[in-house]
Amino acid sequence: MSVAIVTGAAGLIGSEAVTFFAELGMDVVGIDNDMRRYFFGETASTAWNRERLERITPRYTHEAVDIRDQSAINRIFEHYGRQIAVIIHTAAQPSHDWAAREPHTDFAVNATGTLNVLEAARHFAPQSVFIFTSTNKVYGDTPNRLPLIEQPTRWEIDPTHAYASGIREDMSVDQTLHSLFGASKVAADVLVQEYGHYFELPTACFRCGCLTGPHHSGTQLHGFLAYLMKCTATQTPYTIYGYKGKQVRDNIHSADLIRAFYEFYKAPRIAEVYNMGGGRASNCSMLEAVELCQQIANRELRWHYSEENRLGDHMWWISDLTKFQTHYPDWQLLHDVPTILQEIYASNIERWQMPVQVG
Repeated sequence: MSVAIVTGAAGLIGSEAVTFFAELGMDVVGIDNDMRRYFFGETASTAWNRERLERITPRYTHEAVDIRDQSAINRIFEHYGRQIAVIIHTAAQPSHDWAAREPHTDFAVNATGTLNVLEAARHFAPQSVFIFTSTNKVYGDTPNRLPLIEQPTRWEIDPTHAYASGIREDMSVDQTLHSLFGASKVAADVLVQEYGHYFELPTACFRCGCLTGPHHSGTQLHGFLAYLMKCTATQTPYTIYGYKGKQVRDNIHSADLIRAFYEFYKAPRIAEVYNMGGGRASNCSMLEAVELCQQIANRELRWHYSEENRLGDHMWWISDLTKFQTHYPDWQLLHDVPTILQEIYASNIERWQMPVQVG
């Protein structure tokens, strides 16, 4: 039986991968020790999602293991060995704000943890396809140097610029302010590429913008759309940081991203890099997202504006999906921002209204 290994299995992308590959008939081993709870507090815990996976997915086996624990990772990989067909590595410390609090923890999780998984794959499952959830933060704040034009509700790029259709993979990762999170993810990203080039392993870095979907444990420091909708629905105050609230993000639904992973899995390549997000089909500014959330929840968001933007934050990010779609022309986006927000609201409103159990 083919096995899929998913790190960060109880998170947004990990849980989507678990259900997807289990439905293909694969046994799925999830590695997740709920570090999100440590990073962002009780309300960001993914325990509810792990319990959901164990309840609905008979082919799922959960391993409450820290990816920094090399011996534990090796034990799992050695046990399954050449049965492992694909590795979806999503486990990470995902916030550039949080990284500055504990740089050692951030780097150990993002860089050393990735090295541990890569080494285990090389030694015990070299035939497996390795897919890494990287980030557009590897480009640092270079996107802020693009020629942007202020519009009533958003910043937009000069339509004559080469990146008018979105930012391509040829943007430099050098001479830029990454944030410590961005630096640790650059290290992981380069490692994944190097294991592809040096050891000729099938690896891919998907440099994603905002990842979203109904199974996101959104919190103030990570999970933009999910947290914004939660705040709107529960009347929790929300702060918009800088850029007049007109900063633009593309947003990709977790299901669309996992289908992209599947296309790569079916026809893998060596050491590929793809910018991946909602592209021109699924993007919004903060102000536009607030308006959509208010319409869906039928209530006003209690929000405050701070002039100080987050360090290294992007004013405008839209991914150019051309490279991936050229390599995998059967893949296309099925969700846009309004449908994503509708789904987040419908799937979570009852859970958000329940009191948090602290145990």
